[in-house]
Amino acid sequence: MPNTNSRTLKSPVQSTIGRFSLGLVLIALLSTDATAIPAFARKYRVSCQLCHNPAPTLTEFGETFAGNGFRFAADEQPRDTIDTGDPLLELMSDIPLAVRFDAYLQGFVNDDVTRDFKTPYNVKILSGGSLFSGVSYYFYFFLFERGEVGGIEDAFIYFNDIGGAPIDVAVGQFQVSDPMFKRELRLEFDDYAIYRARVGDQPQDLTYDRGVTAAWEAGTVVLTGTVVNGNGKGPAGDNRKLDNDAPLDVFGHLNWSALPALRLGIMGYYGQSDSEAAGSVRNELWMAGADATVTVGNLEVNAQYIHRDDSNPTFTSTEPNVQMDGGFAEAIYRFPDSRFYAVALWNYIWANEPLLDVRLGGPSDIQRYHMFTAGFGWLWRTNVRTLFEGGWDIEQETTRWTLGFSSAF
Repeated sequence: MPNTNSRTLKSPVQSTIGRFSLGLVLIALLSTDATAIPAFARKYRVSCQLCHNPAPTLTEFGETFAGNGFRFAADEQPRDTIDTGDPLLELMSDIPLAVRFDAYLQGFVNDDVTRDFKTPYNVKILSGGSLFSGVSYYFYFFLFERGEVGGIEDAFIYFNDIGGAPIDVAVGQFQVSDPMFKRELRLEFDDYAIYRARVGDQPQDLTYDRGVTAAWEAGTVVLTGTVVNGNGKGPAGDNRKLDNDAPLDVFGHLNWSALPALRLGIMGYYGQSDSEAAGSVRNELWMAGADATVTVGNLEVNAQYIHRDDSNPTFTSTEPNVQMDGGFAEAIYRFPDSRFYAVALWNYIWANEPLLDVRLGGPSDIQRYHMFTAGFGWLWRTNVRTLFEGGWDIEQETTRWTLGFSSAF
């Protein structure tokens, strides 16, 4: 594909000096410090490191804690409830709340150098906890996201070990991709682009949607089944229905911990969407893919591949079948006995029709997204970290530098 951006060519030396100078400026411009303890650490009086390494990525204990409905053990008697005299009322003495604050300074290098203060980039209010034995809740509200009120994203009721069986169910709003890799827990500023990638006017992707998801664990295998509306987390229509068409979408994922250092997964998705504006034209789509995680010492490597097929994503009588392939590979290295970590993320997506811009969400004229980012982070405190990340958009021939600050308290 030819580059869609016209630009003035610079010498390699000029480009290198410009990028290096911008990187030094970014490092110098943003620094701060804070100490605080998020909600669950406050409740149990433990370090955030018990569940995160580094935050927001989860440790094995953190995964188990979330799976137990935010309790240390599934049968734990809550320690933060009040005596109401009603045996059917398990009321928390305090509503657990936490705040996440992220700020970034970015620089872009193409034919010139531009800067952007994303300060703040987002501010979240988070809450979660046990309603009673086996039932819990979790949600967060974006007070501020990219300059606007972001609203609610994750929000669900969670049922743990239903009927004593190893079956967990969540009902509400969540990310369809969570059984594979959780976007909200990534360490990079850059995204897992394939989960957001779409073509045309249809609404389905693998991010937020409303529905029900169930996970069954049998030894080293976890099977997840999900049913969702298939039109994302947008507002209700004029009829006050959140699902604007009749078909429901289904997603399935099989996760196998083949070895202590190897996890393998396969996924499938099927859905339909209608457009009344186009005379009840229907788009039918399916996805299939595989994912894996390999851990060698302090190095973790994650990989995802997905193929997608849409029959009519622009809801027109002449639209050809659209196919899309893509995925990502991610490497995380945690330096031993250190507060430093290093990350790298490679994204690649190709389609036979123009993709929606996975960075901005609007139309584009490109059929390929190709991005590589790498950087490092350092923990000021257990719950406060900074990151420095360089990104190279190979398709658009643009360099992006990011200096970030993230805290939770």
